[in-house]
Amino acid sequence: MCRSIKTLRPPALAEEATEDEIRAAALQYVRKVSGFRAPAAHNREVFDRAVEAVTAATAQLLDDLEVRGGAAARGAG
Repeated sequence: MCRSIKTLRPPALAEEATEDEIRAAALQYVRKVSGFRAPAAHNREVFDRAVEAVTAATAQLLDDLEVRGGAAARGAG
């Protein structure tokens, strides 16, 4: 898929992913899927909504994942 998207869960990351890292991965995903690095003005709103939706879905996924040993990937602590 997109080589610049990195794994955002432990043990690939030593610490939990930051909001900026999650949003950057979402942006890369939307860019890849849409085929636009930067959308035209008439597509900006739809592009931005997609980035926000993917960011939220990614954060929820990371919150809900369980890493071996039973600890939640992000929510434990």
